[in-house]
Amino acid sequence: MLRSPFFCFIIFLLVLSCKETTTPSIHKNKVSEEGYSLREKGISTLENKNFNSAFYYFNKSKIAFEATKDSSNIVYNLIQMASIQQINGDYYGSKETLTEALPYIKKKDIYSAAINNFFGIADKELSLYNDAIFYYKEALKDCTDEASKQYPLNNISVVFIEQKKYDEAIKILESVLNKKLIEENPSNKARILDNLGYAYFKKGLPEKGLLLMQDSFNLRNKINDTYSSIESNIHLAEYYSKTNPDKSHQYAKTAYQIATKLHSIDERLESLSFLISNTSSIHTTEYAQKYVFLNDSIIKIRNNFKNKFAKIKYDSKKEKDENQKLRLEKAENELSLQEAKYQRIFLIIGVASLLLLLLYLRKFYQNRNRIEKIKTAYDTETRIAKDIHDELANDVFNAMTFTQTQSLTKEEIKENLLQKLNHIYTRVRGISRENNSIDTGINYSVNLKEMLSTYNSNNTNVIINNIEKVNWELVDTIKKVTIQRILQELMVNMKKHSQASLVVVKFESNGKIVFIDYTDNGKGCEKDQIVKNGLQNMENRILSIKGTITFDTEPEKGFKVKITLPK
Repeated sequence: MLRSPFFCFIIFLLVLSCKETTTPSIHKNKVSEEGYSLREKGISTLENKNFNSAFYYFNKSKIAFEATKDSSNIVYNLIQMASIQQINGDYYGSKETLTEALPYIKKKDIYSAAINNFFGIADKELSLYNDAIFYYKEALKDCTDEASKQYPLNNISVVFIEQKKYDEAIKILESVLNKKLIEENPSNKARILDNLGYAYFKKGLPEKGLLLMQDSFNLRNKINDTYSSIESNIHLAEYYSKTNPDKSHQYAKTAYQIATKLHSIDERLESLSFLISNTSSIHTTEYAQKYVFLNDSIIKIRNNFKNKFAKIKYDSKKEKDENQKLRLEKAENELSLQEAKYQRIFLIIGVASLLLLLLYLRKFYQNRNRIEKIKTAYDTETRIAKDIHDELANDVFNAMTFTQTQSLTKEEIKENLLQKLNHIYTRVRGISRENNSIDTGINYSVNLKEMLSTYNSNNTNVIINNIEKVNWELVDTIKKVTIQRILQELMVNMKKHSQASLVVVKFESNGKIVFIDYTDNGKGCEKDQIVKNGLQNMENRILSIKGTITFDTEPEKGFKVKITLPK
């Protein structure tokens, strides 16, 4: 387990805060004073970990500074809001908040490095590793001294370790460790030592890795860096997990105790995973129950935070719009009294508003595809999480309970356990198959046919006709992805609902248009049930690439789908 880069960057963010607060203000009107007051309330409530209130005050402070066009304070508040969202697992929301800050910053601005680093953190936590490295490198460019460069460099190495690029991670970490500057910050030195040791361990050099991780462990204990010691304990628990289970158990237990004391949920879950694998059957159920309870609780809490953050933004925007409406009505009343005097000013305001609207629309259309990709990724992650929670968690827990309550010396009991484990393995492969990446190159038709064929079973015969007759090289990449996703959804829907014994998928092409006919002899459904079965999503997909899709179904009369789309 590698510590989230967010916590490694807190100190740097506090430095930025100090720099900002010393900036003199030539003119502070009533609105500016209100903005500073709200910002201080946000800082105070954040220190007390009252995240909802802190987010509310920073958002109100941002709105106040928008009125005075104080870009520095606007960016500061947005960064604080994004950091609160990341603390509570709302990484997509944090990226949207950071995007709001981009028009206000310049290269080498004191906040530029912070914003790029937070973008990197969000993408790292979302497993978008290449994007994370891009933003960390941008942050590195904006750092003004060697001390601040250590944080993005460490974060880049953490991503490389996640990507199993151990040599690249080791090269970066050793370069940082060899600088004299590292001795001035023992906490950062301990972090670099631990990550470097972990990289060597994962690379296959356990003895060298253990020495470095142990040095980090001792240094963290020496400087009383209690929170970071969780990371050392978990790394050492993983190191000994296969060679010395008792020692691994002790490190994992220590990590769990510290994480519990510091209310660190993610680290508690990580520690519990090792305790479950290393503990005797007497305590395994206890730790497993704690794991399931904590995992379910944190999902609910973080979803609740996401909803609250969105509501705070929505309510503030609504209030701002209403205030703007009242001001506009007042201005119109004044204009009616002095129409001749202010007619020219009104015209200028109208032209300026139109230009702003045009600029906004231009930015909106530029960013729309990016937002749709983020939403698609979020929907995919939500679906995967739901599948894992609904389909696998209970089966895994039941299998664990079965091993504790049954004698595995009996052959029939062993066979029963193997069947349960094989069932879990099949489900995991199914979830992986439904969400893996799509090869749109020369092997596209072969892979598509293979995907459809995987739904063959003893009860269902899948027939695929004429797939090779379509010239797939002429079909756009996005359309290939859409075709495979739609057919995959149809096959999943068939597997879950139709009880079909025969499925026929037929492909045709006239050079400019691809035709796909899907037919099964399943139980069908009422047409008004299509939305409930998730098929409305197929229609949205095909319409987005200017194609058409029609459904023909009735109860007990099978299910038919006709798809047409231009190449």
